[in-house]
Amino acid sequence: MTDQDTAPGVIGIGVACGFGYGKASLSQGLFSAGNVFSVLHRPGRDADAGFIGVELPEPPAILSPRVARTTTLSGRVAIAVLDEAWRDAGLDDVDPERIGLVVGGSNLLSREQAIATESYAGRLAYLPPRFGHLFLDTDVGATCSAHFLIRGPVQTVGAASASGVVATLSALEMVRSGRADVVIALGALQDLSHWDLLGMRATGAMGSGRFAQYPGQACRPMDQDHDGFIYGESCAALVIASNALQKPIYAHLLGGAQVADGNRGPEPDSAGQQRAIRLALDQAGLRPDDIDYVNPHATGTPLGDNTELQTLRAAGLQHARINASKSLLGHGLSAAGATELACVMLQMRAGRLHPTRNLINPLDEHLHWVQAESVPHRIRYALKLSYGFGGINTAMVLAAPDGVAK
Repeated sequence: MTDQDTAPGVIGIGVACGFGYGKASLSQGLFSAGNVFSVLHRPGRDADAGFIGVELPEPPAILSPRVARTTTLSGRVAIAVLDEAWRDAGLDDVDPERIGLVVGGSNLLSREQAIATESYAGRLAYLPPRFGHLFLDTDVGATCSAHFLIRGPVQTVGAASASGVVATLSALEMVRSGRADVVIALGALQDLSHWDLLGMRATGAMGSGRFAQYPGQACRPMDQDHDGFIYGESCAALVIASNALQKPIYAHLLGGAQVADGNRGPEPDSAGQQRAIRLALDQAGLRPDDIDYVNPHATGTPLGDNTELQTLRAAGLQHARINASKSLLGHGLSAAGATELACVMLQMRAGRLHPTRNLINPLDEHLHWVQAESVPHRIRYALKLSYGFGGINTAMVLAAPDGVAK
């Protein structure tokens, strides 16, 4: 059981999504429920295929031009997001050797690798030496630690679409164990190529072209007319610190869990999801009745949504308010969990819940959905759920400062 008064908390947030860079852009977009969906057009994504999704604006120029030229899109976005979180948390006055970083995500650069494969075919001798390390999952963390004064533990964790939450769990454990005073959990931008998009569609997980003429209607988590997730570029950094630093916090992190359900593929498993919820609540010292808001995984895949609804009912969470952040942002894959944790805390601070776009005919009308309009709501205890291909199930419990929303 976690003592809420001494539980580590989030002291800084940085974020990038289809609404732009920064918490202010995210908050405005969440509560206004703006439409940022369109046909994907980045090189390496084959615009002729008509894939629908969300792409970020170009990141602000923080790196020097010389360094930026050899840094991937995922790396440049991470720098922008971490810059906001760093300033928000006031980390300049923290010993660099007591600051750590956990990057959530693996295989982050496939679009750039696909472009390189096509660009250097037939002229392999001209391949730039930087490709000898860019393909490594450590590159984003190395880019961040080279730019910022991060001299504590730095590592990368891969957990498919649960990577952002797993990075947060790993960062939380580093702080609890005393390995660092501050650890940044980064849900990294997963830069998909057209090959990845084609593969996701072939599995039946990604949405079809049914809404090709109406991109804003394609992303429909928990709606009867859903037919798959819609990809959305995003990235988020959460700065986690022990309460010994005595800095203002967005939320306490009371408990969390990650469990495997034994599935190799994309199939969800309600038993595994329920077990993660039980373990997270037990660690937090709470009952299901204490949770007043749930931010579900809610991707928009028929099997995934129906399985998660079964989980919410079986876990005794029918009373809680629920909305789906992916309906506004798309599915950020490795970044999704961290970005949606940021959404939870911004709603907690605002005392409001954002709408769920395109939730016209909910799969289960008996749950307490937030549909077309933002609603006031005092969040005391929130539950964030995140799942990944390969049988990965996570849950995290957050508490408002002093158990009361600001």
